[in-house]
Amino acid sequence: MIDLTITEALEKLKSGKISATELTRAHLDRIEKYNGTLNSFITVTPERALADAAAADERIKNGTARALDGIPIAMKDLFATRGIRTTAASHILENFIPEYESTVSQHFIDAGTVLLGKSNLDEFAMGTFSKTSYFGAPISPWQLERKLNAGGSSGGTTSAVAAGLAMGGTGTDTGGSIRFPCSITGLVGVKPTYGLCSRWGCVAFASSLDTPGPIARTVDDAALLLSVMAGHDPKDSTSANRKTEINVPLQPILGDGKKLRIGLIKEFNDVKISDDMKNLFEKRIADLKSLGAEVVEVSIPNILDALAAYYVIAPAEASSNLARYDGVRYGLRVEGHDIYDTYKKTRAAGFGDEVKRRLIIGTAVLSSSSYEVYFMQAARVRRLIANAFNKAFEQCDLIVCPSGANTAMPLESDLTPLEYYALDLFTVAMNLAGVPAVSVPCGLATNNLPLGMQVVGRMFDDVRVLQLAKHIEQCANMNNRPKTVMGE
Repeated sequence: MIDLTITEALEKLKSGKISATELTRAHLDRIEKYNGTLNSFITVTPERALADAAAADERIKNGTARALDGIPIAMKDLFATRGIRTTAASHILENFIPEYESTVSQHFIDAGTVLLGKSNLDEFAMGTFSKTSYFGAPISPWQLERKLNAGGSSGGTTSAVAAGLAMGGTGTDTGGSIRFPCSITGLVGVKPTYGLCSRWGCVAFASSLDTPGPIARTVDDAALLLSVMAGHDPKDSTSANRKTEINVPLQPILGDGKKLRIGLIKEFNDVKISDDMKNLFEKRIADLKSLGAEVVEVSIPNILDALAAYYVIAPAEASSNLARYDGVRYGLRVEGHDIYDTYKKTRAAGFGDEVKRRLIIGTAVLSSSSYEVYFMQAARVRRLIANAFNKAFEQCDLIVCPSGANTAMPLESDLTPLEYYALDLFTVAMNLAGVPAVSVPCGLATNNLPLGMQVVGRMFDDVRVLQLAKHIEQCANMNNRPKTVMGE
């Protein structure tokens, strides 16, 4: 049963060939077998999962089945779940149990999904390999003996879905935290248009960039999850007040005489990528041309400045958002000789090195002496990038580019913080502009590890982005089930 896609499982559940309880037990057994090695989940919720499955079976039996009834999922441990520990992979929230439900997780409850547990991530979603987690890093199930990284910050969900521990799951994408880990674990990851999915109840990192989105094995499965996640939320002031219809299976937008202009970003031509990434990307472009697509070159003049702008804006917003963790209202408290000493000791003990680094940077760029020089300059670059995307889409319908430069690296790769940050080069601009982007597997490299490429669209053109991603998925025809755990 772990080999089923979500769409296949829904058919079997509906027809009675399998039950939600059987499907859930199969995934809980996988978690029991592999989570000790993969560290995909911070908190596993077997009692909740079996209760969810039993309720789904009852609804399916009496003809009141919901959109995703009985589908077992992983919830990134950044989304508040009522009565279930929500840690943001941090020490400061290690024992935090919310009394409320995030909008996204509530949408999944309403759709009938089964909650398997809370998946691992970088602490407060700050990182690229999920190595900053207080609970230890998740591992990629690909070539398990090599202990490859599963990406970050949504590495726990990608590890779980790639290994068959969950059928799908949630992530958040602030600068590539869904797309990059999906690229190196052979999955489909969606960064929707900013505002399409509510941020309410999601532990904030950088509020103008954070974007909840789905992670799945296929494009159709990702579209199904997104159809449940999306929707206006009056509790979130940044939520878009518009309806997006996502019908699955996704319909083709190429072939049978259909024309589409696909843009390639000129400024990425000189960015160094692996030979494997270059070859696979060129093959998929050739495939799209054979289906009738017209490929044109477009320019996003400031896109290579996006990384610098992001690492000013994101830490600044993090500095503001994480000020609430002071040892007074909730979370860890380390007593000091007065309130200020308590603040300092609590935050010193409660935050990891990467979070502290970003808070220091963010506080510095927001200081009166640096605000205009750094933060406002970064904001201007952000506006230039957004305008450039709008101009590029006057020349093309969709844009494609790599999701990353290379395949997964060993978890213990000795990179400097700046080298980690540079891994986001292909993804951060889309967050600054707020446009939708999907990472889809484009093939296996010569080392038999997956690589992904992105499809990028205009704001709220999420469906067409998914449709083109499905064409790429079909052309690549890649087996994205890692043999080390899925070849049993």
